Amino acid sequence: MKIVRGIEESKIVLSVDRGINLDTVPAHVQATTERVFGEPLTPQRTVEKILASVKSEGDSAIRRLAKAIEGVELGEFEVAKAEIKSSYDAVDRSVIDALEMSAERVEKYHRSAKPESWMSFDEGYGGLVVPCEKVGAYVPGGTAPLPSTVLMSAIPAKVAGVREVLVCTPPTSTGKPEAVTLVASDIAGVDRVFGVGGAQAIGAMTYGTETIPSVDIICGPGNIFVTLAKKQVYGEVGIDGLYGPTETLIVADETANPTLCAADLLAQAEHDVLARPVLVTTSEALADQVNLEIETRLARLSRESVARPAIENRAVIAIVDSLDEAMELANWFAPEHLCLMVPDPWSWVSSVRNAGIVFLGEFSHEVLGDYVAGPSHVMPTGGTARFNSGLGIHSFVKIMPVVALSNAVSNQIAAGASAIARAEGLTAHAEAAEIRKEILGDPQG
Repeated sequence: MKIVRGIEESKIVLSVDRGINLDTVPAHVQATTERVFGEPLTPQRTVEKILASVKSEGDSAIRRLAKAIEGVELGEFEVAKAEIKSSYDAVDRSVIDALEMSAERVEKYHRSAKPESWMSFDEGYGGLVVPCEKVGAYVPGGTAPLPSTVLMSAIPAKVAGVREVLVCTPPTSTGKPEAVTLVASDIAGVDRVFGVGGAQAIGAMTYGTETIPSVDIICGPGNIFVTLAKKQVYGEVGIDGLYGPTETLIVADETANPTLCAADLLAQAEHDVLARPVLVTTSEALADQVNLEIETRLARLSRESVARPAIENRAVIAIVDSLDEAMELANWFAPEHLCLMVPDPWSWVSSVRNAGIVFLGEFSHEVLGDYVAGPSHVMPTGGTARFNSGLGIHSFVKIMPVVALSNAVSNQIAAGASAIARAEGLTAHAEAAEIRKEILGDPQG
């Protein structure tokens, strides 16, 4: 891992390729785009074409694009209930047990975080928490199935009270989703599953096709084309956020265990060649020890070909003068995952301003957050934790204010409304406020 010293130099290095890069794709992906559309296109233009095709042609566009882009002949998009049930036979019992345990913790967490409607009858106002009716969760496939993302997306929606939750996920070469993804969908209570991936899945859930219904909100992570598609359809549907490569920032001092730090950084690195593992420490010795541990452990990883480029090109160890500086740098970076590997981590929680999720101490490590801790692992990346939260109940509900004023309160505040309205030159507003007292009278006499 690259080592830099000082908070200012660290900011310069960590600024490189920061944010959600929606402009460039690997050469082989660009070649596929050119082959499919017959001309070189930017990622944004590629997505525009895909969305337009799905909007105008529906299912036929999805079949054509799946064949051209993924080389998959799609049969029925929707996976039958009987097929979902039979998918349990293809999944190891220990994995099923783990998914069920994770689902239970995820559900408990989100039930505890569920907001409630409220009303103040004295003041005459309140708010209704109303779930959206239909949600579409995108679950990536890519180089590995992600059944955990099914749980982390669908369960919060179900707990929020969403009437119908559907999942779109890329098909395998058989034309159907991975069996373990289907099992996770069943455990999470997903209502319908479709073996459709990519930007075309986002288009289908936005506009609706002969087979796939339109939804109110689309949630979940995905590749650059999925992310661009979500960005382009926002406004026609709601979205939970835009997600880039995963990132973890560990704040540690000389008391931290270098083996544990290295293990957690590598866990992020194996996600993606563009993953961003970061260690911010006050200890030169820890920095050196972590680097040695990473090199030793890296060679043993089954996904070394993914993790090594992330470590060599994207990972950073920042050495700063104090934990105060470490927290300043962490808040500036606004990581998806912030891990506090320091004595008495609770004493630093009040210093955290920008992070998707915070992990306290050596036992509360980020991998547990990926799978079984309880909160959703769909978290803001690329610095968007400055203004966005991770996926949760709030992602699937609307807060509808309610005004139910008594005659007394209405008359008490009407003069203020009238004065502001006349100051804005809106006399009809003012008269609508004043006329109540004239017609209905003043309850105070």
